[in-house]
Amino acid sequence: MLRTRYACRTFGAALLGRLSYGMVSLSLVLAIKEATNSYAVAGTVTALFGLTSVFLSPTRAGLVDRYGPRRALPPMAAAYALLLTGLAFATSWSGTSGILLGVLAVPTGACTPPLGPVMRTLWSDLVPDRRLLQRAFSLDSVAEELLFVTGPLLVGLLLQIAAPSVGLAVSAALVLTGSLALISSPAVRGEVGHKKASAGLAPSEELVSGVQPAPLGRRPLHGGPGLRQAITVSVTVGMCLGAFNLLVIAFADEHKDPEAVAWVLAALSGGSAIGGLIYGAVPWRVSSRLRLAFLAAALGLTLAATGLSPHPYVLIAWAALGGLFVAPAITTAYLIADECANPAARTKAGAWVNTAFNAGSAGATAATGLLVGRLPLPVCFALAAAPAVLSAATALHRPRRPAEVAAAPPVRERTSDAEQQAPSNG
Repeated sequence: MLRTRYACRTFGAALLGRLSYGMVSLSLVLAIKEATNSYAVAGTVTALFGLTSVFLSPTRAGLVDRYGPRRALPPMAAAYALLLTGLAFATSWSGTSGILLGVLAVPTGACTPPLGPVMRTLWSDLVPDRRLLQRAFSLDSVAEELLFVTGPLLVGLLLQIAAPSVGLAVSAALVLTGSLALISSPAVRGEVGHKKASAGLAPSEELVSGVQPAPLGRRPLHGGPGLRQAITVSVTVGMCLGAFNLLVIAFADEHKDPEAVAWVLAALSGGSAIGGLIYGAVPWRVSSRLRLAFLAAALGLTLAATGLSPHPYVLIAWAALGGLFVAPAITTAYLIADECANPAARTKAGAWVNTAFNAGSAGATAATGLLVGRLPLPVCFALAAAPAVLSAATALHRPRRPAEVAAAPPVRERTSDAEQQAPSNG
């Protein structure tokens, strides 16, 4: 798959830019804490940055769909890097006003370039068939998982030789360099000859995915149950993992073993990476809809059982097992979003899946903080896992095909026409 023309160059550039996102949150917290000497200010400003970035992600992705990456990404990346550099400069001085930092953080988050959704859209153009696209999305999910492990480690290394604000400056340089390298790729300039994979499938093959492509004129979020199912499951997986991160800390405190937290989260990430690689290598014959239902239920049930662990070592083992389902579930949600989205809005569809995951994670973390200490930990684990299990029923619901879809031209012709009308990435 990586031998596909321009794939390594394009993917490498996207990863370079996305490494910034693995570094920026920790750098921001540490830099603000050092500048203001207040955890409350650091937490508030970081939350403003994160929430603005997450909830405006579909809007930014929509701009990429409308104008193409070469026109939309450079101003976003330049503004983001400039504002992040401003935050680095502001936090390099002791006693900086928290209000000023908040004023800078909000537009910085609003300008975050959607490099992940853009790369997943480019994978759809680079890879010639749906089976290879599954591998590409799996690799993308695993790489993203590893970036969010590598990023904090790099911040820790930087702290040995520089102030925390330097981490923000490095993050700005990474995202600007990665974005410019990405748009310079021939894949972004429209020189890739591949069509969207579904255009080359016979109608019987297209039904293997279990999701009907959205008709041309349909808006992505209202284009069919497939995208809504992907978003629903993505929300619940995010809720499950956001709550799990906090519950692990409470579990470690209860067993007086705070060092176990890092090992548990590392086991979850490692299991996710292994699961993603295995998932991408298997030529599945089961529909995406059924795979998503199974993965969501398996993740929820495994993490619910984790709460019954009698010892941190057992918790580590359960976390590794649960991690096996994380990257495959997210990968499948992205695949479904790509399949059923309007061809002119694939980046925005992927961004909604990503936004749903992050929003679910943030909301569940806040809710779990209210439950810990009021309920036994095993009950908290079970409640945190319940949304993922329940979402499996949504994924199992087979959407009924409307009459107008049944009367539409064959998939090959409809997709081809859509591609001709979609705006060029160039």
